[in-house]
Amino acid sequence: MEIRRITRARDVEAAGHLFDEPPLPEATGKFLADERHHLLIAYVDGAPVGMVTGVEMTHPDKGTEVFLYELGVEEPFRNRGIGRSLVAALAEVARERGCYGMWTVTDEGNPAALSTYRRAAGVPEAGQVALVWDFEKG
Repeated sequence: MEIRRITRARDVEAAGHLFDEPPLPEATGKFLADERHHLLIAYVDGAPVGMVTGVEMTHPDKGTEVFLYELGVEEPFRNRGIGRSLVAALAEVARERGCYGMWTVTDEGNPAALSTYRRAAGVPEAGQVALVWDFEKG
């Protein structure tokens, strides 16, 4: 397995099956144009089999951290450490960029994600609640 940092739209398109929906060209361009946005793709035998995205966020009294936005691994390649390796690689990017930490949100009922994040040194933070504003659904 090889993990690469992606900077070209054609690489995103080639890995489109790893995302929840097909990548949108305009959104892909905006994402890749911002140096604070990170996309790492795992390849096995030259084929994309997993991806992780992260976004740097800076706050005046906290500094800069990375939000792990999305992690996906193709079904046949799950339970092989690819997700954990992608999370660890994103954490290394965050460290290299001077971030003080990294965080994500997942469903309580998603044991695979929880296990992956824990194996990559993530620690659950008790008492947290995720709230969402979905402007497209009204």
